[in-house]
Amino acid sequence: MNYSEILAIPKGRAVCYSGYREGQRPGHHYPSYEHVKEDLYIIKNHWQYIRLYSCDEHSKTVLEVIKNEKLNLKVMLGAFIEAELSNPNCPWGGEYNPDQLEKNQQDNLNKMHRLIAMANQYPKIIFSLSVGNEACVDWTDHLVSVERVIDYVKLVKANAKQPVTFCENYVPWLTKLEPLAKVVDFISIHTYPVWEYQSIENAMEFTQNNFQAVAEKYPNKLVVITEAGWATASNGHGIPVEHVNVETQKMYYNALNYWSDTNTILSFVFEAFDEPWKGSDDPNEPEKHWGLFTIDRQPKLAMKSLAYK
Repeated sequence: MNYSEILAIPKGRAVCYSGYREGQRPGHHYPSYEHVKEDLYIIKNHWQYIRLYSCDEHSKTVLEVIKNEKLNLKVMLGAFIEAELSNPNCPWGGEYNPDQLEKNQQDNLNKMHRLIAMANQYPKIIFSLSVGNEACVDWTDHLVSVERVIDYVKLVKANAKQPVTFCENYVPWLTKLEPLAKVVDFISIHTYPVWEYQSIENAMEFTQNNFQAVAEKYPNKLVVITEAGWATASNGHGIPVEHVNVETQKMYYNALNYWSDTNTILSFVFEAFDEPWKGSDDPNEPEKHWGLFTIDRQPKLAMKSLAYK
């Protein structure tokens, strides 16, 4: 299914972008206009589409920079929804008191209205909208019911013109998200071979199988990959140390690009820049090391040599 026609965008490459640097983190200290401008001038040389996770101050700055600097970048804008249900299956803690869950429900509704407002403010820049990120998978710490996500999709579709999706790991799309698949305009999946103990030798086949399983289940729906990537460091928790380095990242990135380009699949690579605020305080925490550029905006090996290998 041709994403260029369904999403009304030219064929191109895509990347997930979150611009938090040392000492910055969501909800506390945001990247400045100049920080974002520096980032986007790097991004525009390699990608045409970026994915933003929240309709917050950071995303507001990104959209302002794209507009003011007249950059040829289009945006998938998301609303990051918080837990509306406790989840005892979350390994790092997903239990909340009733008052917090009630507050989160109201906050999530407010986020939908901000998402709609930003979509209508920047209709020439924002090409699609997501009502959440990894909020239905079994291990999430921000669990939201499928029914509520459906309500959010319907609300946004009724008040914004852009196609609407929900970004989630590929597994729930094969089972519990069937009702949601009926109401979204397209399906967005995440696939991380290295998190599922795949070596680089098996990685691309694993990604292809993940994509194909969802595409075959929903033959009349466009399927987009909104996260696929390869870390460059690990402390051994969740990802074997020997599986991740700049060489394996380069191999996966080139293979993903080749397959996506050849098969006209919109794939957002995760991610543009390393983010030191993520995960534990361990400097080798893998969550900190998915960027194709380092925290000081230096290219890793994959971005130094862009030919398919």
